[in-house]
Amino acid sequence: MQHNAQTSASGHTVEIAGREFLAFTLGREEYGIDILKVQEIRGYEAVTRIANAPEFVKGVVNLRGIIVPIVDMRIKFNLGEPTYDQFTVVIILNIGGRVVGMVVDSVSDVITLSPEQVKPAPEMGTALNTDYLIGLGTLDERMLILVDIDRLMSSADMGLIEKIAA
Repeated sequence: MQHNAQTSASGHTVEIAGREFLAFTLGREEYGIDILKVQEIRGYEAVTRIANAPEFVKGVVNLRGIIVPIVDMRIKFNLGEPTYDQFTVVIILNIGGRVVGMVVDSVSDVITLSPEQVKPAPEMGTALNTDYLIGLGTLDERMLILVDIDRLMSSADMGLIEKIAA
């Protein structure tokens, strides 16, 4: 099997040969994260608030005996007042052995991107710091902002997961 690697904006090498990404929306932008990090997708349910937690940490839920912090990415990235309805989705991620939930507006599908379909992320006005971007995935008329979810969730400003050993 041939391996293709791309260096992300942060200088990390990221394998993207036929990688599958889960596509989701935040505001008007469409994002993609590595499907292998996704444990499950759930509807939004009431959370237990945690005192003194940052505003973007909605609280925690008990997921089959595991206490899972739930992060609302719409609050984290100042994408307007979030609404919680039957379309609100929580993506349950498994990152470095820790389970974290991420609230997004919607999830659309899983797409497979070849290395040729992934371009380096330009320095542009996206809600996300380019340190957390792998690049832009293009598929027909769609453009997905590909997020390095490990780096994002383990970043110091999230305060959720200790730095993942590289």
